[in-house]
Amino acid sequence: MKLRVLLLLLPALAEAAIWPDALGPYQRTATAKPALTDQALWDELGLKEAESAVYQNGTAKVTATAYRLQDTTAALSAFDWRRPADAKPSRLANLAAETAKGVLVVRGNYLLSIEGYQPAAAELAPVLDGLRDADTTPLPTLPGFFPDQNLVPNSERYITGPVALQKFDPGIPPSVAAFHLAAEAQLGVFHSPKGDLTLAVFNYPTNQIAMQKQGDFQKLAGAVVKRSGPLVAVILSPPDADAAERVLAQVRYEAQITLHEATPVTPNAVGNMLVNIFILIGILLAFSLVAGLFVGGFRTVVLRRRQGEQEDPMILLHLEQR
Repeated sequence: MKLRVLLLLLPALAEAAIWPDALGPYQRTATAKPALTDQALWDELGLKEAESAVYQNGTAKVTATAYRLQDTTAALSAFDWRRPADAKPSRLANLAAETAKGVLVVRGNYLLSIEGYQPAAAELAPVLDGLRDADTTPLPTLPGFFPDQNLVPNSERYITGPVALQKFDPGIPPSVAAFHLAAEAQLGVFHSPKGDLTLAVFNYPTNQIAMQKQGDFQKLAGAVVKRSGPLVAVILSPPDADAAERVLAQVRYEAQITLHEATPVTPNAVGNMLVNIFILIGILLAFSLVAGLFVGGFRTVVLRRRQGEQEDPMILLHLEQR
């Protein structure tokens, strides 16, 4: 009985695996649920499942861990959080980094971490393409407005809730950030001659909300604040006031407008349209001819079956008698 139940569960267990049987020259030997630290932060990011797999190729061993989060924004936040300080950009994906011993890759709402091996794009492609229920929502646009001059590499943190804010910039109260208003933030550390400073840029749904929140941020002790459109930039107690002003000056919101371009009309397109018009006319003429023959033939058959009965009398109005 137990064996039968196990056999029934095997297909479901196979479908549940995130990592495939092979990763480049390595073969999967075991899977497990990874131990998680900062559980509250994972919960805030909407972690749905996590899986670790061990791959081997002879004596060489690779550990791969996958995290499926609630959306692409959460995946970006987890990527910034888990990325080592010495990581370098990678071409494996739009959001990927090479670490000292492996890679960190985001695909949709998945964050993949591979330790002990740096796969080539062709080796990683089957893994990325096989991810089930992958979110295709574009990444947030806020990082595109974040300054990069004098930015400490890999110091960025994407904030989606109070847990992350308290972990990475505890000087800003969550009540002031007001995440219940759909706020999100990008943090980063910047070098200055008198010491590093932390910039937080909050993005709000409308300019009006940002204007209201600007006053709340300005009430924080030592806060230097700037608003640009729906963005509110904050630096708390900067060691170098001039450097803080230079960093804030780089925060500029530019509205992105998408225009629907007109489809160019080519000579072939005009010719195809005329051909289709004549085809439609031909179809309508053929339909009219067939319909006329059918009605006429049906009437003829009915009249013949009456066998001597008088034809339908003609209706006369006798207008001349009026």
